[in-house]
Amino acid sequence: MTRVFARLGRAVAHHPRLTVVVWLVLTVAGYAFAVQGVQGENLFDRVATGAPGVPGAESTRGQEILAAERTTGPSVNLVLSGLNVAEPDLGPALEPVRADLLAVEGVASVIDPLLLPGGVENPAAAPLLAQDRRGFLVVVELAPDLDADVRAAALDDVERRLRAVPDDLRPVARDVQGLVGAEHLVVDEITQQAEDDLRTGEQVALPVALLVMLVVFGGFLAAGMPMAGALASIAGGLGALLALTYVMDVDASVVNVVTVLGLGLSIDYGLLVVSRFREELTRTVGTDEGAGSRRRRGDGAVLVAVERTMATAGRTVVFSAVTVAVAIAGLLLFRPDILRAVAAGGVAVVLVAVATAVTLVPALLTLTGRRLARPGLLARVPGLRRASDVTSEEGAFSALAGRVQRHPWWVLLGAVALLAVLASPVLRMDLRISGLELLPSDAAQREYVTQLEENYPATATPTLTVVVAAPLEDATAWAQEVAELPGVVTVDPPSPLGAYVVIGVRADTDDAGGPVAADVVREVRALDAPFERWVVGQAAAQLDFTAALVDRAPLALGVVGGATLLLLFLMTGSVLVPVKALLTNVLSIVASLGVMVWVFQDGHLEGLLGFTSTGGIETYVLALVVAFAFGLAMDYEVFLLARVKELHDEGLRTDEAVRLGLQRSGRIITSAAAIIVVVFAGFVTGDLVVIKQVGFALAFAVLVDATVVRLLLVPATMTILGRANWWAPRPLRWLYQRFAVLH
Repeated sequence: MTRVFARLGRAVAHHPRLTVVVWLVLTVAGYAFAVQGVQGENLFDRVATGAPGVPGAESTRGQEILAAERTTGPSVNLVLSGLNVAEPDLGPALEPVRADLLAVEGVASVIDPLLLPGGVENPAAAPLLAQDRRGFLVVVELAPDLDADVRAAALDDVERRLRAVPDDLRPVARDVQGLVGAEHLVVDEITQQAEDDLRTGEQVALPVALLVMLVVFGGFLAAGMPMAGALASIAGGLGALLALTYVMDVDASVVNVVTVLGLGLSIDYGLLVVSRFREELTRTVGTDEGAGSRRRRGDGAVLVAVERTMATAGRTVVFSAVTVAVAIAGLLLFRPDILRAVAAGGVAVVLVAVATAVTLVPALLTLTGRRLARPGLLARVPGLRRASDVTSEEGAFSALAGRVQRHPWWVLLGAVALLAVLASPVLRMDLRISGLELLPSDAAQREYVTQLEENYPATATPTLTVVVAAPLEDATAWAQEVAELPGVVTVDPPSPLGAYVVIGVRADTDDAGGPVAADVVREVRALDAPFERWVVGQAAAQLDFTAALVDRAPLALGVVGGATLLLLFLMTGSVLVPVKALLTNVLSIVASLGVMVWVFQDGHLEGLLGFTSTGGIETYVLALVVAFAFGLAMDYEVFLLARVKELHDEGLRTDEAVRLGLQRSGRIITSAAAIIVVVFAGFVTGDLVVIKQVGFALAFAVLVDATVVRLLLVPATMTILGRANWWAPRPLRWLYQRFAVLH
């Protein structure tokens, strides 16, 4: 295995310019395709937005029936406020507006209360009038079954004309205001917000990540190499996601989640490779000699350093990437499309990140040569010299390991107790599938919906909807039984929809995704019916999504856990070390979930982080955080164990190998973790709640893992186990000797 990576390093070192040019072309192409797209459609034009569903689930099937049987086209509404609906000049002022709208190709009808006989005094106008009679609705409906291009053009034209209506009415209603709302506008706003958040996150994360690497390496040259790999990885990841949109539905939030993962991992891997190269180069040529040498890129010392770097750090990076990819690929075993899309995109971006780390970064190192052996300008700053030192075998991390090893049991118990306290809020986690609630409270579409809820109660949607495959008479009789269920306030009169009947059920709650609504869904589904029926709505979708997670979780956890145990065994030759790694990783993940519940479900830090709690955690965020946090935790586990195993194989006792291994890898682990935390925290600055939840939870998970777990729990447990760390039954020892990954 070592020879394979050494040969790869040698090949890259002999063709560095070609490697860089190839990556430059791929990077430009990736950004070009993602931004400009194919046939005029870029990445964000092709992503989908909506409540995540489960293929084949009851709520999904019900929504499919409603969509298939719908006999009306999409509509665009205008909410007017700040006027007197009885103003006699309003009707004439609206006549040109109606004419313009009806002239748009594809518009079937334009409805407003002033158009009715008798105007606002007509009882039929009541649903369109605001309760305070200071506003009214204008509803524009398109014809069904329009060509996609005609429909898109009509929606744009109608939206544009409706936005101009307040200006048209201002001569007769000076204070009039208007808000345009529609289903496609909600989708557009969420998609645009995801794009804005991605840009904001990168603008925050990249400069701070560069600053951290400047401190780590003490100079711009070394710090810039992982950043180059990160930029190439982002481009490759975006290009891969664009390709995925042609084979599956990709939610807009997936772009942010996958991009931030690729950004963090590529910097992590580049950091490890650059740091090991400097260490190997310093050993080969010496700092003083390197400082005074100007050699061509074919310098034997540089080539040897690249080869040794790839044989050690290169293989560690690839092994780490495999463990991360395995953890993320576990999401493919779940049924929801959004999790499959994240899994496919995540694995793709991990492959791109590791490819840049083992090809592009070594090529840049070769071209830079011996200049990396001498300290950078920033390394001369007091305090930064020690931080960027790659040669010392004594320092803060070895001293910390020594203190932990003197009191391993106390450290173990204290760390576990701390993680247990942090994890305790998990016991009351409430899973949600939100829609508009994901947007910031001042978003235009949220304001539109708020105005409808406050002033137009007739437009309020039922808490849940039941689609019934039965004659109207049978459905009406069954609806009376539904009305008697606990928590049900009213049942709308059943209405035919093609071959089906639709029944709206209103529960005793304003929260369509809360526990009361969920209980009503369970009651309705449990109620006997002599026909097929499908319950749909926010609470129904949440229950179906949660059930899908629970159904496949044992399989996913078993596959990922088993594969991880096998990979770590092939790396260490130990049975106990992989089991210990799994247990400590689970502790850190559950702790991060507990803190996420405390912050986002309970609403703590709303002001600081700039969000409004939805009352729960997004259902698919739970699966994403567990998969990604587990992969990142294994990332750092591999970084540390690879160095400890390397030193142990050189003949050091376990305690010494742990102490020295932590000293040599601790700086890289903490630096990489700091960068990952910065990257994820950068995306917390966005406005989409789902991205905030993912970014915060993963940032906290990495923070806990790189400190409490890597610096305290791992040294403590390995000290307690002693020689038993490396124990394995004889048949497994033979297997390790035959198939060991790192040796």
